[in-house]
Amino acid sequence: MSDRLAPLDVSFLYLEEATTPMHVGGASVFEVPAGGFDYDRLVDLIRQRIAFVPRYRQRIRWIPGHLASPVWVDDEHFDITYHVRRSALPRPGTDAQLHDLVARIMSRPLDRNRPLWEMYLVEGLVDGRFALLTKTHHAMVDGVSAVDIGQVILDVAPQPRETPPDTWRPTPEPSGLELVAGAVGDWVRRPGAVVDAVRGGVGDVRRSAGRLAGAAGGMFAMAKTVARTAPSSPLNVEIGEARRFGTADTDLDDYKAIRKAHGGTVNDVVLATVAGALREWLMTRGEAVGGQSVIRAMVPVSVRSEEQSGSLGNRVSSYLVDLPVGEPSPVMRLHQVSYAMQAHKETGQAVGADALVGIAGFAPPTLHALGARVGSGLSRRVFNLVVTNVPGPQFPLYAAGARLLATYPVVPLAKGQAVSIGLTSYNGGVYYGLNADRDAMADVDVLAECLVGSLAELRGTVR
Repeated sequence: MSDRLAPLDVSFLYLEEATTPMHVGGASVFEVPAGGFDYDRLVDLIRQRIAFVPRYRQRIRWIPGHLASPVWVDDEHFDITYHVRRSALPRPGTDAQLHDLVARIMSRPLDRNRPLWEMYLVEGLVDGRFALLTKTHHAMVDGVSAVDIGQVILDVAPQPRETPPDTWRPTPEPSGLELVAGAVGDWVRRPGAVVDAVRGGVGDVRRSAGRLAGAAGGMFAMAKTVARTAPSSPLNVEIGEARRFGTADTDLDDYKAIRKAHGGTVNDVVLATVAGALREWLMTRGEAVGGQSVIRAMVPVSVRSEEQSGSLGNRVSSYLVDLPVGEPSPVMRLHQVSYAMQAHKETGQAVGADALVGIAGFAPPTLHALGARVGSGLSRRVFNLVVTNVPGPQFPLYAAGARLLATYPVVPLAKGQAVSIGLTSYNGGVYYGLNADRDAMADVDVLAECLVGSLAELRGTVR
């Protein structure tokens, strides 16, 4: 029996538009090992590991007449070389050239007639490096099994681990009649499926409001926060199909030193750094920045307990945080952010991942993806941008002997939002990825530089 997409997952397909493709990605930079690294080696590695992510060999089949949500079926003509692609940068192979390539690739939608993922081997980077760019549709990675192909190809040692032989054989696809029969069977077992199909996966606003009202404690306070319109900002404009991409490299020890000196959490220091960077960026544009100026960020936060840390999936809440861009003192910005985050935790003013769908079309396929997908124009009325922070391992990782040097998330843009900020900590570094609308954010590299400068300003307050 084929797996049927959940209403939440199928909503990503219904709501996808040319200006807001529903895929999340990442750009990872590697050092070429002594034995070399080429396209054939990458394809062989993925062939060995793809069994760990069975969804990556399945495609979507729609039900005739849209009588029910579509189903996942094995791709009988699966061609790994279609999904794993090769590109190269012209000399000199700079990071700026890589950023331009990432922006162009991430602007293009995925082919819905095939499994919804792509990976690019990008050769020709300076200093003996290459990059892997991953691109996966949100419908592919759910909150229960949030593992993608970019994770399973990595090892903790240069020597790849042994994997069992792949014995996969595609199950024949169901006929149109079988798909209809399956849909009718689901109606009998679950009458609510009819309503889900009619709504096309888009949550009803009144039903969502009811979930918020029925939730405990801080849900009422959170609902009041959501009801407040986000402050006006040059970050909120009509966006097009083309993108720009920027990065910033920072040291995790700096965040830890600042936290130790001034209190709060590492995530608080990250948000204070972003606040300072946005303040400086606004000033470079000549925007008015008063003492009370704020930019509201949607901040997904993992709420998994230590007992759950070894399990797959994501337990995530999201906070709406007013970043104090009008505050000139970096230490005061940090204290204000810490106070706001602590208040959220103490009063329960968090939006659960499922409730978030009803507010603005969000869902938690991965931690970075949680804050990324918005299905309506409501998003820019509630918050100005998304900031996702995903802690990674603090030891080196390898792909077929190639050492991972840095990894930058590519968080999709929501409707009406000119930039998204994602960051990942890995092996002592904190790596920012800035995905931006090409026309609205010609100065995305300036914002990336402001992130480095803002952290240095905070670091300078530590004796």
